[in-house]
Amino acid sequence: MKYVPFGRLGFEVSRYGLGCMRLPLRVQPDGSTSTEAIDEEHAIAMIRHAADSGVNYFDTAHGYHGGNSKKVLGKALRDGYRERVLVASKLPAWIVETADDFERLLDEHLAALETDHIDFWLLHSMNRQSWDKLHKLGILEHLDAMVAKGKIRFPGFSFHDDLDVFKEIIDAYDWKMCQIQYNLLDVDHQAGREGLRYAAARGIPVVVMEPLKGGRLAGNVPQYVLDRWATAETWRSPQEWAFRWLADQPEVTVVLSGASNMEQLKDSLEIFATAAVDGLSDAERRLVDSVRQLYESRIRVDCTACDYCLPCQANVSIPRIFALLNEGSMYENWPEVKARYARLVEEGNGAGQCIACGKCEAVCPQSLGIINALKTAHATLAP
Repeated sequence: MKYVPFGRLGFEVSRYGLGCMRLPLRVQPDGSTSTEAIDEEHAIAMIRHAADSGVNYFDTAHGYHGGNSKKVLGKALRDGYRERVLVASKLPAWIVETADDFERLLDEHLAALETDHIDFWLLHSMNRQSWDKLHKLGILEHLDAMVAKGKIRFPGFSFHDDLDVFKEIIDAYDWKMCQIQYNLLDVDHQAGREGLRYAAARGIPVVVMEPLKGGRLAGNVPQYVLDRWATAETWRSPQEWAFRWLADQPEVTVVLSGASNMEQLKDSLEIFATAAVDGLSDAERRLVDSVRQLYESRIRVDCTACDYCLPCQANVSIPRIFALLNEGSMYENWPEVKARYARLVEEGNGAGQCIACGKCEAVCPQSLGIINALKTAHATLAP
């Protein structure tokens, strides 16, 4: 396992961190599974195997597996494992109603994790709305108080919004770390590469989530992408390319990824045993860039989901429909995409409801031909 300094905090952390959002599930007698029903024996074995293999960063959150993720992680870290690792968990901003909720929710996490402190306590999934709410309630003063009490060691936040909001949050407090969505397709999405470098330049360690974009960069990869990866001199799986591309960047401190079985975990451990900063050649970096461009060439509608077109008087979910169309085209997962579109139609938000009033086109910053694009989307996605 490769290690790097965690910013200026005086310790090192494994480049690979185990996310506990997609732990193995218990199979019911009828063959079904529930995201809340973790296969605890299997999950605990995986967590301990990761720690025994050198992973020292473990991440959970309030809502993962219906609240059971943090409990299983707490059990897995018994018998001396807790003292060997760093634990990250998160304050669920959407539950917070008053400042009294801050410490109450933290104490719930401490009890579930069977620990007297959490190493990294993150404000979960910050965006404009949630940041403004927590800030007005005095979250920054609360974080200082919890550090003083010893309940948390290092305050941080995870993020899902635009770059300008990210920079505002970064500049608002003496953060000890942050967590962003970043992968070879999200270079210019959300915080993106610019946000990554903005934080790193200020000495703030960056933990990367969604390195495989929800698994899309690793499982059921379209043949047109596999053919491009196959042009490399050294064969690597799409997952390995995605991980090594991140590890190649010095601004990335930890690459956080989950595993649903021991085989997936061992694959990740094997990759990160050798993945390193400046580990790719210039030719390999150009190959990754070409794969990104290949994916992007499949985008059918260049919608940025700014939502200026909403609300639609006919209740058409314009950005969601375009996102489905683009997803099907990029990842060739048409059955899944069409099923999701069918549910959208059932909810009364399909493209077929468009009345061609043109109000959306008048306010679209991208000057998209929305009316015709909706017709195309409906023809493509409808059964």
